[in-house]
Amino acid sequence: MAHTQAAAHTATLTALRPRLRAVDPDEVAGLGRVADFLPPGATLLPAPQHALPTLPGRPPMVGYLVLLPADQQPPAAPTVVEQGPVAIDSVQRIAHVDGRALDLTYLEFELLAHLVAHPHRVHTRDQLVTTVWGYGHVGDGRTVDVHVARLRRKLGAEHRRTIQTVRRVGYKYAP
Repeated sequence: MAHTQAAAHTATLTALRPRLRAVDPDEVAGLGRVADFLPPGATLLPAPQHALPTLPGRPPMVGYLVLLPADQQPPAAPTVVEQGPVAIDSVQRIAHVDGRALDLTYLEFELLAHLVAHPHRVHTRDQLVTTVWGYGHVGDGRTVDVHVARLRRKLGAEHRRTIQTVRRVGYKYAP
């Protein structure tokens, strides 16, 4: 059952962020055998260390490249992810809360989509800057705080508490 949930979770992540993503070594260990989740014929290669971001005082990140045969298309992933009152449509890039479309900027959408894709998981500000803003972003955790405040305002009074602050750590989405 855990492998089925992990496979569904991995498919959801792939649909929302179809690009190379660096992860912490403990996140890879939580997936079990990564090769079990690959489509038939795919090859898993370690990403070159120079292509991965480094965070001061943190262990190096681990990255993988998945190569698919040219004639093989990746499996179709769901385009709409629903967690609680929030639904994210990654194809149309629209977020809905209780059926009401939200007017979000590019980064607000990316941040909300990332949080919704990982419900109940605590993300540090540094992790969010790295995964949402990208590796080359120069900024601090305050940028994340400002975007979370805007997202909460746009979610409305009834749902603003779905994005929770974890003091001295970061944020999590709790539907």
